[in-house]
Amino acid sequence: MPKLSITKFTQILTERNLISHEDLNKAMLKHEEEGISLEEALVESSLIEKNKLMQIKAECLNLEYVDLLNKTDYEEYARIVPESMCRRYQLICINKIKQRLILAMENPLDVFAIDDVRLRIGCAVEPVLSYGGDIKKAIIKVYGESSWQDLISKVEEEKVSVVKDEGKEEIAVVIDAPLIKLVDQIIAQAVERKASDIHIEPFERDLKVRYRIDGIMNEVMSLSMELQPAITSRIKIMASLNITEKRLPQDGRIMLRVGNRDIDLRVSVIPTISGEDVVLRILDRKSVLINFEQIGFPPDIEAKFKQQIKRTTGVILVTGPTGSGKSSTLYAMLNTLNSITKKIVTIEDPVEYYLHGINQVQTNSKVGLTFAVGLRAFFRQDPDIMMVGEIRDVETAKVAIEAALTGHLVLSTLHTNDAPGAVTRLIEMDIEPFLVASSINCVLAQRLVRKICPYCKIAIDPYPEILKVFDEFGISNSNINLAKGTGCSQCNNSGYKGRMGLFELMVMSPEIEKLVLKRATAGELSEVAKSQGLKTLKEDGLIKVTQGVTTLEEVLRVTYT
Repeated sequence: MPKLSITKFTQILTERNLISHEDLNKAMLKHEEEGISLEEALVESSLIEKNKLMQIKAECLNLEYVDLLNKTDYEEYARIVPESMCRRYQLICINKIKQRLILAMENPLDVFAIDDVRLRIGCAVEPVLSYGGDIKKAIIKVYGESSWQDLISKVEEEKVSVVKDEGKEEIAVVIDAPLIKLVDQIIAQAVERKASDIHIEPFERDLKVRYRIDGIMNEVMSLSMELQPAITSRIKIMASLNITEKRLPQDGRIMLRVGNRDIDLRVSVIPTISGEDVVLRILDRKSVLINFEQIGFPPDIEAKFKQQIKRTTGVILVTGPTGSGKSSTLYAMLNTLNSITKKIVTIEDPVEYYLHGINQVQTNSKVGLTFAVGLRAFFRQDPDIMMVGEIRDVETAKVAIEAALTGHLVLSTLHTNDAPGAVTRLIEMDIEPFLVASSINCVLAQRLVRKICPYCKIAIDPYPEILKVFDEFGISNSNINLAKGTGCSQCNNSGYKGRMGLFELMVMSPEIEKLVLKRATAGELSEVAKSQGLKTLKEDGLIKVTQGVTTLEEVLRVTYT
């Protein structure tokens, strides 16, 4: 394998007129001052395209170049080489052919690294060249931001302090300071990466920490199982839970201040065969959406929906599976309706965000405070608008409809796949069709899709297969502007950043009311609603694809039934 000096490499670049001497000097200065490789200095300064640069280097070394950003099938092989070795030598295993490992390396001439891996794993090693920045991203993708040893010793960038609820006694339990730093940093990092949930999951050999970011689970670190009892105890202490109870599920709440942000954590602990599984739902008080535009309402649906929520009586339902953004839509409705001239009461499980001017009640099954009990109590509170977090049973459904028929506007959610399905679901719950027809104002079905990252977004040409999909829904080819994300540090190399909603609105028209009275199927209701202008979830998604906001793969992922 030939050796390649920086002088020879830069000489080749200038001889081929790929870079000027002046730009090369700037890159060399950046390389020396920042301690990064010359390749990274050239690419980060936008002086030469990454793949072209690496192809030339691979040609000089007589090696293969592998673009890790366009390679997605290496993760099953990556963990063959220990994390510590990957970080130390800046390499990642991308394949195993019989007893030969294929290593993507920033410096494939590092014989010490090659020998170390060969002796440690007991396999022959074949190095290939990859861009250093891509290797770093690959290591983060597989192992997380850093190993837990580094995380413990790292000075906290964010200060996390527990806010004690008044009236609750502090439990005296001694836990090592490094462990406390680790838990605090796991939470701070999740907030920084805009995760919605933290999962701390015990398995037979290790403890996995995963974040749910934009609806997708991402493993960020793998810890020793020896840390599991202490980490779980630390979280239980923060949530004022019973640290000695390991046989039953427990739920709690933690109020935190991360930097200058007030964060609520909903804690759920359940026993598994490997230990206690902990999930923390992150509720950022500043992130509650305040209008429909922020959650992706198309202008036509937004206009119709606002007309419905201005009505003084009736039921407005938001439907979709868990994690489809129903609560965000409810809070957007409440923010729109909130006024000094109206009395608004809610019963929720749990109260996710506090809204000034609205009376919010949290269910408490231990004392019998259910959705139905709370709704009945609201009648004596003289409200104008009631919100019930979810219609889960017949009793809650009947009370909600009774409230609507007695002059109140009721907002709630239901678990159905589409808008017409909510009507048939209520009838299946033994609600009389005439009550459903006379009380329901509209049903909004929704899903959440990931948005294309604006930092690495590029335009792409539509291919024949995708054009056929648009043709089926009558979308003109002339209006298609497709895009995708190539992956960058801003989006954790996923190509997506943030989420938005897909919506399907069915308004209860006289024609649909007649079908409801006849106990029509969801399919029959859907056909009539479509003839009256209803756009399905998939149609709304395809329109957003043509606008370059999301991808077809995302839309099909969440609308596939």
